[in-house]
Amino acid sequence: MNSKLLSLAALALVPALPPCGLAQERVAPTEAPSAASPSAPQPKSSVASATSSSPELLIGSGDLIEVSLYGVPDFKTDVRVGSSGEISLPMLGTVKVGGLSVDEASKLIEHRLSEKRLFNDPHVTVFEKEYATQGISVLGEVQKPGIYSLLGSRNLYDAISASGGTTPKAGSYVLLTHRKDPQHPVRVPLTTGTPDSMKDNVTVEPGDTIVVSKAGIVYVVGDVRQPGGFAMENGKNITVLQAIALAQGIGPNAALNRAKLVRKTADGPQEVPLALKKILAAKAPDPQLEADDILFVPDSVGKSAFKRGTEAALQAAIGVAIWRVP
Repeated sequence: MNSKLLSLAALALVPALPPCGLAQERVAPTEAPSAASPSAPQPKSSVASATSSSPELLIGSGDLIEVSLYGVPDFKTDVRVGSSGEISLPMLGTVKVGGLSVDEASKLIEHRLSEKRLFNDPHVTVFEKEYATQGISVLGEVQKPGIYSLLGSRNLYDAISASGGTTPKAGSYVLLTHRKDPQHPVRVPLTTGTPDSMKDNVTVEPGDTIVVSKAGIVYVVGDVRQPGGFAMENGKNITVLQAIALAQGIGPNAALNRAKLVRKTADGPQEVPLALKKILAAKAPDPQLEADDILFVPDSVGKSAFKRGTEAALQAAIGVAIWRVP
C-alpha cells in the first residue's frame, strides 16, 4: 500500500507535457508587428481574398470604397469616387483610382505613402462597399432590357437570363462591348439550344454592354390571305413555303407561275422568278429566304375578271328571283 501511494505522489509532481508541442504553440506569446516594420505580415481577410479573386472589378465614378492602412486606425476612411475618378485621403490628398482594380488601387496608395516617406512598408486595403458603375447592360431583343448587377466573372447566358431571356424576334447574334475596349465590339453567335451553344457562352465582365440583335423580316405580298412582314424567329431561316404558311396560304386568284422574289443586293433590288406552282407540288426545291426578302404573288387578271363577272351575274339572278316571288 505504501509503495502505491509513493508512486502516485511521484506522478503528481511530474508536470504535464503538451502533446506534440501543440500547447506550447498555443500559449507562446505573440508580438504585434509595427506598421513601419519591413517584416510585418499583411493581414489576410475574407474581403481581401474576395477582391483578389475578382480582378476584373474596376473602380468607377460614384463607387463608395473603404481605404484602410494596417496598424493605423485613424487612416481608415470611407470615400466616394468623384466624377473624374479621384478620391481624397488623409496625408495624401487627391489620388486617382478610377479605372483601377482594388489591388491596383491598394498598390498605388502604398507607393504614394512610401514616396512621401510617411511609412517604410505600408499595407493598404481597398474594399468596394458600393458599386455604382459595375452593372452589365442588356439591351435589344430581351424581355426586360436594363442594367443588372452581376458582379464577378459571369457568362453571356447569365446576363440574358437575368433580363428574362430573349424575345421571339431575337436575331442570331449579340454585340458584346467590353468596358475595357469600347471601340471594338465583338459579334457573338446566339445559338441557344444547339450543341455549339456552350462554346458561344463567352465570359462577360461588369461594365460590359450586351445588345441582342433583332431577327430579320421577310415580306409576303400580293394574292395571299394575310400579307405582311414576318420575323425570322430566333434567327432561323425560313423557306418560301414557310413564308406562305405564315401568310395563311395562297389567295384564290393567285398566278402561281408569275411569282417573284425581290432581294436586296449591292447593285440594288433584284427580281428572281419563282416556280411557285412546282414548289407547292413538291416538284422543285423550296428555296430559303433571307432577311428583307419580298415574296410577291400576283393575281391572275383573267381569273379576277371572270370571278367578278360571275359574282355580278349571280347577284343579278338573285335579284330577279326575289322580284318574281309572288
